Amino acid sequence: MDPLRFLVDTDGFFTRAQARDLGYSDRLVTQLVHGRVWKRLRRGYYTFVDVWETLTPEQRHLALAHAVVHSLGDAVALCGVSGLLEHGVETWGMSLDRVHVTRLDGSAGRTEGDVVHHEGRCSVEDLVDIGGRAVVSAQRCAIEAGSRTTNESALVAFDSLLRRRLCSYDELMTQFERMAHWPFTLKLHIAVRMADGRSESPGETRGRWLFWVTGLPAPILQYRVCDAEGRLVATCDWAWPDRAVFGEFDGKIKYGRLLRPGHDAGQVVFAEKRREDLVRELTRGSMVRLVWEDLDRPRVTHDRIARLLRLAG
Repeated sequence: MDPLRFLVDTDGFFTRAQARDLGYSDRLVTQLVHGRVWKRLRRGYYTFVDVWETLTPEQRHLALAHAVVHSLGDAVALCGVSGLLEHGVETWGMSLDRVHVTRLDGSAGRTEGDVVHHEGRCSVEDLVDIGGRAVVSAQRCAIEAGSRTTNESALVAFDSLLRRRLCSYDELMTQFERMAHWPFTLKLHIAVRMADGRSESPGETRGRWLFWVTGLPAPILQYRVCDAEGRLVATCDWAWPDRAVFGEFDGKIKYGRLLRPGHDAGQVVFAEKRREDLVRELTRGSMVRLVWEDLDRPRVTHDRIARLLRLAG
């Protein structure tokens, strides 16, 4: 195996010094970058173009974040959206253009190229070690990142944080109260109070936000539908059982997650359709299935669900 590829698989990058140790001259490095064999992440840090092109935006951000931490060493801890991704929290709608770090050495906050340096005191309880890198606690990262984005984006992070059990709801609320004097955090009081780890994807969270913004009744989350013998038939993402209306978010990734060895996407879609028919049969209710596009058309989606709720009522 190519030692540099092993480093990319392990760390997300390799350095110019590591390449030089393996016999790559500065001239050859330049040729490989210009020839689109290597990609320069930042000064002195590289990866392979063929690897880079397979990464998601979040994975690309983490590769750059790891290079930044390697460069700056013990003087910083990953924070904000960079810290959230390091913790494995799902995000939506947050800018991934720059890596965010908190200074641990007392240096001033500033934006420097691809890095935003934040000032802020960090106690021992505020820091965790992930893969040998210092990272601000997940709940503090969530409040910090949420304060610089929309409430909808913040709620996606809060729900993911709770779903992954990186903190409890009480710990999230305590962190919010502790940071209430920070710039732009007060606006998060609605998103913090709405946070619920039962939402299993950003799409489900965004659906809840749409319902709240447009004035629809709050649904029951992860509602279990059982047959006459008490066997679980389906768990609906959202439910208004008193109105006999049940809802699902249908993101493309969902079918990939449900795909079993030996099955194709068509079989999964058929199984989902059969499950949906069973829910209708057992509840004598209506099913509404939302996709990403529906979340960007709040008025149309509101009217569609409100019509079902009125008809069912």
